[in-house]
Amino acid sequence: MDSSDVNDRRLERLAMAETFDPRLWAQHMTSSAHGGFIGMRYRDHGDIWIELEFDWRADLVGDPETGVLASGPIISLLDNATSMSVWTRLGKFRPQVTLDLRIDYTRAASPGKPIVARAECYQLRRSMAFVRGIAHDGDISDPVAHAAGIFLAVDGPEWIK
Repeated sequence: MDSSDVNDRRLERLAMAETFDPRLWAQHMTSSAHGGFIGMRYRDHGDIWIELEFDWRADLVGDPETGVLASGPIISLLDNATSMSVWTRLGKFRPQVTLDLRIDYTRAASPGKPIVARAECYQLRRSMAFVRGIAHDGDISDPVAHAAGIFLAVDGPEWIK
């Protein structure tokens, strides 16, 4: 059995589990593909929020003269964190798609510092989940970017209300 078979089986077990464990999901989502490439990892979570992070690396820099990170890894971090905040709030994995995700950059990330994304699912309605998040490089009151978005359930049953 090759590693892709092992990953497929692990994903199937996670998706079918009765509860959603943000730590286990983050391990899976960040061990391969894009999340694995940028070094995304789990940091913490609560009932409706989750934090993910990645370290600054030279190969993720968008401007070599300044050392400022490219926007792509920050967008990916916020996309993953906001998506996982929905499952964290639900307490269960449900297939979903990103219907809308707006990222507003407030400043360049400081070179050499890790990036943290804290995202929350603040509202669930029928098949839509409303999320918001902040990416920062050490001080949440001085964000690098804000995110606001809507995820859409694709499996049919209503989420809540």
